[in-house]
Amino acid sequence: MQRWIWVFVAGCLAVFCFHQVALGLLHAAGVVPFAPFNLAPTVPLGVPSVISSAFFGGLWALVMIAVLDRLGASLIWFKAALFGGVVLTLVALLVVFPLKGVGFDMVQLPGRFIIGFILNALWGIGTIVFIRVLPR
Repeated sequence: MQRWIWVFVAGCLAVFCFHQVALGLLHAAGVVPFAPFNLAPTVPLGVPSVISSAFFGGLWALVMIAVLDRLGASLIWFKAALFGGVVLTLVALLVVFPLKGVGFDMVQLPGRFIIGFILNALWGIGTIVFIRVLPR
């Protein structure tokens, strides 16, 4: 049980230290219009957006590690980047955005996928970094 708590914490920390930092760099470069560490309240609970993202980062870390445990430890960094980059980005584009009423056309899809892939792949790598440095 303790291992899974640390995995959750690693996923949360990866949002703050990898995902949001990369978002900040993309924002500073003018690639994305929204800034990192957004404190705007989410619906329906009113939790700050970045806290909500960290919570879901922790939940996704549990899923990712459960999947990676079955796939083996070889190329763990690559597998974590692919899991974050592909799985999380597809869930965001195909499930989360429509639930939030965020619409986009097919012309925007490749760009949004690339940005999502970068942010979420870094989250996956960051999660592995924190799993390696946090207590076992």
